[in-house]
Amino acid sequence: MSTGKVWLVGAGPGDIGLFTIKGMEVLNQAEVVVYDSLVGQGVLSKVPASAKLIDVGKRANHHTMPQEEINKVLAEEAEKGFRVVRLKGGDPFLFGRGGEELELLKERKIPYEVVPGVTSPLSVPAYNGIPVTHRDFCSSLHIITGHKRAGQEYDIDFEALVRTKGTLVFLMGVNALGDIMEGLLKGGISPDEPAAILQKGTTADQKRIIATVSTLKTEVERQGIETPAIIVVGKVCTLADKFAWYEELPLAGWKVLVTRPKNMISKTAAKLREQGAEVLELPAIRTEPVEDKTFIRKALGELDTYQWLVFTSPTGVDIFFREMQDSGKDIRALGSAKVAVIGEGTRKKLREHGLIADLMPEVYDGDTLGETLASALNGTEKVLIPRAEKGNENLVKLIRGTGAQVDDIATYHTLYESSSLINEKKELESGNIDCVVFTSASTVRGFVEGTKCGDYSGIRAACIGKQTRAAADAYGMKTFMAEKATIDSLISLVIRMKAEETEDKSEIKKEETE
Repeated sequence: MSTGKVWLVGAGPGDIGLFTIKGMEVLNQAEVVVYDSLVGQGVLSKVPASAKLIDVGKRANHHTMPQEEINKVLAEEAEKGFRVVRLKGGDPFLFGRGGEELELLKERKIPYEVVPGVTSPLSVPAYNGIPVTHRDFCSSLHIITGHKRAGQEYDIDFEALVRTKGTLVFLMGVNALGDIMEGLLKGGISPDEPAAILQKGTTADQKRIIATVSTLKTEVERQGIETPAIIVVGKVCTLADKFAWYEELPLAGWKVLVTRPKNMISKTAAKLREQGAEVLELPAIRTEPVEDKTFIRKALGELDTYQWLVFTSPTGVDIFFREMQDSGKDIRALGSAKVAVIGEGTRKKLREHGLIADLMPEVYDGDTLGETLASALNGTEKVLIPRAEKGNENLVKLIRGTGAQVDDIATYHTLYESSSLINEKKELESGNIDCVVFTSASTVRGFVEGTKCGDYSGIRAACIGKQTRAAADAYGMKTFMAEKATIDSLISLVIRMKAEETEDKSEIKKEETE
């Protein structure tokens, strides 16, 4: 086997929107992924399911694997002929020890590339309204590691840093905050120099504390802070309240779990991120065509006998036309048959195959589709419904009630999935998820199958329609339903849910202070 290749890829600070295009392209082709604990969950959710996963930890004060061992793993996996991605939080070359990882690769003549990542000293202040340089305040930026070995003094010239009069950003310095502030004070900085600590920037847990060099440690002890966090020192910190923008977004501070069919890009997730939510996008289901093609092939052989074709999902459309193609047929075989679809997403998918829907209900669910189609039938028609193995039975019942002949044919199975990289159950039980968004009853079932929490009474579920809500209700979730069965209406629902929760918390706080 020929030698493989290694890519050192910076995953950015957390927000998947800050993961680079090249980073995503390389990750999509990875056969082995060696990843850090500081890689954002949004990026981890994009790791190919087929890739071999190697967790090397690397959190502060807790290293799952020594650096020398990591270097060997990269080399050995590449020598087996694999495409190896070393996925690192932030940027590989900024206190990421990327240079050390390249030394052994170079020595063994293993090809490699470096894909830079958006780094936290720039992005985290930006998400907090702090420009690290500003013409009126400073003309330089200095990035310093705040980490030091236990019992040792800092090897930092604090006096030289103070003389630069620039913005100072300390990484990995939360546990040594007091020592850093003391070093700056001894180096001659003014006790009143603005300073900030910025927690988990670019994520839903983003938090900032603005103080001064002399008071920051006390404020952190009073207000509390979690790692990872960065320390910023300089007059630019005073601009945070003026320029802050992230918390102005409607869903800032909310972490939303979106369930989706595997390998489908979620427009729901993209729209939630536009509104400021941190979105954990995980597969809940995957679909596979049925193995026994007898019934669908028979139907395809007599397509000209059907007056109506009914689609209940975009997946059903794709699989049907794939089966047509495999049978040597194209849309001409449909003759004069009319087409009904359950909703907008299915209608758009149908257009991709060159067809325009003749019927779509005002409310996008199986019952309304059945009622709407039934009102358009005279009872003599023959109707084909190629869809999921377990579909809405009432849809068929309503159509048959007109006297029409219905061929309800399963073309694909729905299988349930769970993430191998993210512990969904732990995220839910620890209260990290503010809301779960469901776009179908099958994703509800897939979510439950994948998490196995037992008690779902604490889950706030935003549901796209009646059947989805009924599925969530069956598991005891706190359910909310969109006004219309559209993605935009679903997003509006989540925004209202957050606004109502914020209002409730404000009322409780007000009562406690009175």
